[in-house]
Amino acid sequence: MTISYTLKEAEAPFRGFSGLLLHWRGTIYKLLYKEFLLFIILYALLSITYRLLLTQEQRQVYARARYCNHSVDLNPLSFLLGFYVSLVLNCWWAQYTSIPLPDRLMWVIQASVHGVDQHSCLLRHTLVLYANLASVLVLHSVSTGVLKRFSTKERVVDAGFVSQEERKKFESRKSDFNKYWVPCIWFTNLVAQAPRDGGIHDEAICFLLEELNKYWANGCSMLFHYDWVSIPLVYIQVVIIIVCSFFTLSLDGHQFVEPEAGAAKPRESLELGQEPGPALGDMDVYVPLTTLLQFFCAGWLKGAEQIINPFGEDDEDFETNQLNDYNLQVSLLSVDDMYQNLPPGKDEGSARPFYTVATVESRCSLFFRGSTFNLRVRDPEQILQVEASPGSAQRVPTAQTPLLSRFVSAGEPFPAINLENLGRAGGDLRTPQLLRFRVEEGGDPKSGDCVEREATGSGDQAREP
Repeated sequence: MTISYTLKEAEAPFRGFSGLLLHWRGTIYKLLYKEFLLFIILYALLSITYRLLLTQEQRQVYARARYCNHSVDLNPLSFLLGFYVSLVLNCWWAQYTSIPLPDRLMWVIQASVHGVDQHSCLLRHTLVLYANLASVLVLHSVSTGVLKRFSTKERVVDAGFVSQEERKKFESRKSDFNKYWVPCIWFTNLVAQAPRDGGIHDEAICFLLEELNKYWANGCSMLFHYDWVSIPLVYIQVVIIIVCSFFTLSLDGHQFVEPEAGAAKPRESLELGQEPGPALGDMDVYVPLTTLLQFFCAGWLKGAEQIINPFGEDDEDFETNQLNDYNLQVSLLSVDDMYQNLPPGKDEGSARPFYTVATVESRCSLFFRGSTFNLRVRDPEQILQVEASPGSAQRVPTAQTPLLSRFVSAGEPFPAINLENLGRAGGDLRTPQLLRFRVEEGGDPKSGDCVEREATGSGDQAREP
């Protein structure tokens, strides 16, 4: 059963995720406590052996194994675990999204198969049962929980997914491969036969088969292939070898060794005339806290080990039996009891959402309408006024609309610009900024490719041609 903690983190309290550390089911403590106790026992045995059982000569020989501490630092543990866990996590989520859910298919069945007579009701009911039977057979092949629930074909018959005659017809088809696709064949045969009986229109067959194809290809078939083709074994072997070797070397490399036994740290270079000081060894810590905290990196491997097959019986595995119950109950309720069972309509304007005392503070007084909604353009250089035609003393009438009036102030009207007037030569342009066309070399002098602005001393003075 999956562990849900979303509600506990809905408000992001002061302690944050620290409250989740007190749980037991589905946590790192439950996954790692056996290996953690084994690591502590082995570390304590090596420490006791060195301190109490070895002689001085044996300690000197043991001290030569201090190179293990240097080897531990060269181990790329974090990189390999991060890569492997991300690969397993993506595969885990992809398997969850591949679980067949008949929601869309039952909607199409309800909308395509019309009629309240016995034949139409039986047709809708049978189509939904065949879709659920296909998902049960697929999950029966990949999930241990579904396999224990429907251990034999008789259990499937007793559950109502299939009749005795359909079970015999299913078993009569001999095949060396899994036959979870047989109910989908029955589904298509029934849909193809329905137009002749008047149950389904010809136009609705395409929609039914399209949804069945999505239900099959994106759900049943993909889920079976995820169970068939696993993550390459070499990835798992490399990660296991690296993790196990890392903590095996840590058992010896992180042990305390006396300075005179050869565990002295490299001393700094001595100046001329300076005498060397006494050799300094490691701090004698009976409980290596940093080493024990580092051991929790193995929790990544244990977490990946738990979710690499999410169809088992671990704490974080998928609840496949509950999914089967949901699929069957909801789909049958949709096509049987709720077919053309509509509530009475309401009058126009009857919906008036309200806020309770607990939610009124979350109401926004001003809703977001766009980042530039309240922007006001007040720079005169952003406003361009152009006459309607050359030689005309009248200016182009300004285009005033309720929407544009929000962006343009009353003293700076927004003009309607005619680009064709800009392309004609000889026009008398009386604007705060004069416009002229720059003619490219070898081009037509009557048409310009770009417009340049030139500042003038007065807005009423026009440039002579």
